[in-house]
Parts: sequence; C-alpha cells; structure tokens
Amino acid sequence: MNTPVLTELFFPSPAVSAIQFGPLTVRFYALAILTGIVIGTWLTARRLRERGGTTAQTLDIVMWAVPFGIVGGRLYHVITDNQLYFAPGRDPWGALRIWEGGLGIWGAVALGLVGAAIGARRTGVPFTAFVDAAAPGLLIAQALGRWGNWFNNELYGGPTDLPWKLQIYDMNQATGQALTGPDGAPVVLGYFQPTFLYESLWCLAAASLLMFLDRRYSLGAGSVFALYIVFYTAGRFVFELMRSDPANTILGLRVNTWVAALLFTAGLALFQVLRRRPRSAVTSSDAGTTPNNSPTTYSKGTLT
Repeated sequence: MNTPVLTELFFPSPAVSAIQFGPLTVRFYALAILTGIVIGTWLTARRLRERGGTTAQTLDIVMWAVPFGIVGGRLYHVITDNQLYFAPGRDPWGALRIWEGGLGIWGAVALGLVGAAIGARRTGVPFTAFVDAAAPGLLIAQALGRWGNWFNNELYGGPTDLPWKLQIYDMNQATGQALTGPDGAPVVLGYFQPTFLYESLWCLAAASLLMFLDRRYSLGAGSVFALYIVFYTAGRFVFELMRSDPANTILGLRVNTWVAALLFTAGLALFQVLRRRPRSAVTSSDAGTTPNNSPTTYSKGTLT
C-alpha cells in the first residue's frame, strides 16, 4: 500500500522581476506602481465628481501630485535606509535607480500632498475636497504597489511554517532574475511571513471601510483623509513589527514603527478636530465655472 505524499503548502514568489525587450528593461515593480496610480486616479476622479468636481480637475491635480510623491517616496527611503547605498562597499548611484525598488510611503504622501496643494490651487479645487476624494484611491494604489515587493522578493516577515508562508528566492535586483544553484534551479532563501500580502489586504479593507463611512455619515472636510491616516498607520504599525528585513532602529524599534505610531496619534487627533465640519465639496465659485456634476447630498447621519 502506497503512503500518500503530502504536498507542502506555501505562497510562491516569482523568480523573475523584470523582462528585457532589447535595450528596454520592464520592471514589474514599476508596473505595479503604475497600475495603482491609474486605478487610484480613476477612483479619485469618480469621487471628486460626486463632490461637484470634474475628471479634468482630478487629472490636473494628479499631474502635480504623482511626480512630487515619487520624489518624496524615494528621498524618504534613501534617507531612512541610507546604509543600503552609502555604507562601505555599496553603490551610491543605486540611490537613483528607483526602478529596482524602494519608495517610502511617508515621503510619498508628504510631498504628494505638496504637489496636490499646488495642483488644487491652480485648478480652483478646495484642497480638502481633493484629499477626501483621493483617500480610498490612495489606499488601493498602495495595495497594488505592494505586489511590486512580491515580484522583487522583498519586505517579508520572519520565518514561519504557516500554510501561506511565502517562498523567497535569492534575487539579483540588477538583472531581475533569481540566482541559480549548481542544479540550475533558483536558490530559495527560505519561507517567511508574507507581510506584503497582509498590508495589501489591509489597504483594500481600509479603502472599503473608508468609502462606506464617507457615504453613510456626513464626515467633515478633511476628516476622510484623517481617517485614511488612522486606518493605514494602524495596520502598518503591526506589519512593521513583523518585518525581518534590515532597517534602522530607535530604542529597539524600526524607524517606520515609530513613524506609524506618531502619525496614527496625529491622524486621530486631526479627525476629532475636523469630523464635525461641513462636508468637503467643489462649488462653481471655487473653480469659476459650473462643474459637470452638482455635489451629492448626504443626510444619513453624523459619525460620533
């Protein structure tokens, strides 16, 4: 009688993170980021129309916010993980190779807000109306962007035997290929907690909850974005505690763990200040023209 062979369960990772087309290298990390930007922009445009704005206004603002956000995200990553580029034996020029991965969400949001403020002012859209409209789309963009880390085999947690453990290859990020052993098979580093997946699912759940609360209650101008800060940082704090990749620490905790905790507190305080204000909207007087859609009226209740 043959003994059944039990197949080990795990979540696989790609052994390839880039495709070469002649002189052009297409990085899946970049495609994940771009997909998130496109879908996030689409949702933001739809939500801004509900507030009385137009798709054209959304696109005009996004054209300012995205470049600022990419620069801010890279700067934050390079500053907080400077040893990856400036430690002895490292390549300082790698700090410029953004396509190999490495964007800090805190820097991306901070400078992205600066770009959005410039774009909103130029288009005549109240800043709070845009950020409230953009908050769920931003979470979805982050959820999709995390799959770029999956392609790069990076940002995982500690070793685990859970059925959904993540198989990680030893990757050469410069070539976008997994290193191979003497048998020609990709070298497996081990099996770890899929923190990229946890964060992606958390962001999708937070985006859904944020849209529900925004429709169910009359949230004050700016308070939807404040809740975005609260929801995202609550999850990020937990995921940072789980991650095992090298990172700078303060008093034994990763820098991003401290940042998440501080921003969670700030977001909660900001929500308490803003939640009873009138709901954010774009009026004809803001843009100087009559918008395509009048603001949607919500009168189902107030969040307390």
